[in-house]
Amino acid sequence: MKIFKQCLAGSLLATITLMVSWQATAQIQVLDKVVAIVDDDVVLQSELNQRTKTIMAQLQQSGTQAPPEDILQKQILERLISERLQLTMGYDSGVRISDEELNDAIARIASGNQMTVEQYLQQLTMQGTSISGLKEEIRNELVIMRVQQGSVMRRIRISEQELDNFLNSEEGRFLTSPDVNIGQILLPIPSGSDQIFITDVMSRAELLLNQTEQGADFRALAIANSADQSALQGGDLGWRKMAQLPGVFIEAVEKLEPGMISQPIRSAAGLHLIKLYERRGGEKQLIEQHFARHMLIKPNQIRDQEATVSQLSELRQRVLDGEDFATLAKEFSEDPGSALNGGELGWSTPGMFVPEFEQVMGNSAINAISDPFQSQFGWHILQVTERRQQDFSNEIMENRAENMLRQRKYEEELQVWQQEIRDEAFVEIKASPAS
Repeated sequence: MKIFKQCLAGSLLATITLMVSWQATAQIQVLDKVVAIVDDDVVLQSELNQRTKTIMAQLQQSGTQAPPEDILQKQILERLISERLQLTMGYDSGVRISDEELNDAIARIASGNQMTVEQYLQQLTMQGTSISGLKEEIRNELVIMRVQQGSVMRRIRISEQELDNFLNSEEGRFLTSPDVNIGQILLPIPSGSDQIFITDVMSRAELLLNQTEQGADFRALAIANSADQSALQGGDLGWRKMAQLPGVFIEAVEKLEPGMISQPIRSAAGLHLIKLYERRGGEKQLIEQHFARHMLIKPNQIRDQEATVSQLSELRQRVLDGEDFATLAKEFSEDPGSALNGGELGWSTPGMFVPEFEQVMGNSAINAISDPFQSQFGWHILQVTERRQQDFSNEIMENRAENMLRQRKYEEELQVWQQEIRDEAFVEIKASPAS
């Protein structure tokens, strides 16, 4: 009997244990079930709920009417799926965000909220936000941003015809026009004025011009004599795009150096004296160019960050010991665009490379071999073999225009690319997100 009771007790205990275990499992399934399978990854209900809560709070704060929750959750689930795909692409290609980059991003967010980093993090803590969770979210956003930029920008092509059409358009001329800070004195000539009146106004304009040449203050003369609405501001028109000026002004201002005053200019309103205070843009642009070569090694599933840096350090030492940089680049560099040319990148212009690369390039002594450094593409060593000063006025103007056209195409191309990777992936939505 005693043995029977012990067996019964053991059986009951096992049954209770199984029930508790089953109940715990059931609770876990209810609280954190899989809502979508994305290739080899999953999206959990808890992630979906947390993101929905965040989005709802943002909508309420902005006063925006939220759609029904089931529709909102479907949209959010699609965003989470897209993020999973892009994060996987980033990690598979070796994209990593350093602690320094993460801290810089947090500092920018805090500054945007007019807070110090300490104040920003303290506020989040008081609101119940997990700081570690926030950092992970920001890190993921930075990875996704790099994946998008690297993948989408390569798809965008701007033809020479597109660039020429833009530069010749009114908007293009406005973009490339220099900025000028000018003032004016207007002496009015009403329509129908006779020649005697016009001659008198011309004489007054010449007198004012002579006074400025003898040292009189242009602004004081404008206050006393100008009929323009800017008179009480000393005739100041402020900074304007050259292309914004009336056509009769542009030709005169183009001939002026800062501090100079134009000859009297006739318009339908009367006679104008224009003073150029400052000019930005439009002048010769002397740019320091670098002729550089590099080797790129990317971390992968077999070779981690430490091994990658170690390999580059060994290659650097081999060059310092006398081996040919170009020969080693052809053999080891993983940059298909330059490896066959011995790592040569040609003459660079500002903005051609990512900031990390340009910073090291600008600080490198001629023929020195840099220490390994990281960019979004992997780890590099580089050598600058020459430097020169070149006038790149036209090139800079064209680069600005091309960058603007690229940015305009970027959002559209981003949507196409995101849909393509979504279509190519294995995605299985397990249940209705709201269920």
